[in-house]
Amino acid sequence: MIFGCYHCGKGLLYGRSHTHHRGVAGGRWKKRAPKTQRIFKANLVRLNIIEKGKAVRIRLCTKCLKRIRKDMMDGKKPFLTLANVKKEMNAKNKETKVAEDAKIKAKPKKVKTPKKKS
Repeated sequence: MIFGCYHCGKGLLYGRSHTHHRGVAGGRWKKRAPKTQRIFKANLVRLNIIEKGKAVRIRLCTKCLKRIRKDMMDGKKPFLTLANVKKEMNAKNKETKVAEDAKIKAKPKKVKTPKKKS
């Protein structure tokens, strides 16, 4: 599919656009809102992925791209491997893991309660 996502297949959708004439004087159907046919296009991005050891250029919708980036940040294996991965993503991933480990190892401090005078 030329105008579709490589992963989910999201592509062209046909629909109608409505324009409303509010507050127009005159008859009930004189300035009726016209409905014209239009095409809704998916938000596709061209990028390179690695498939069978080779870089292949594909179109991917931004929802799928967001899912890939989120999986990479969480340390999970994404459904596609991107060819041009920023080093920042891997660095952020390592930093977040170290920070999470530090939070787990840190013990909460004991709070001192004031002594009652008797």
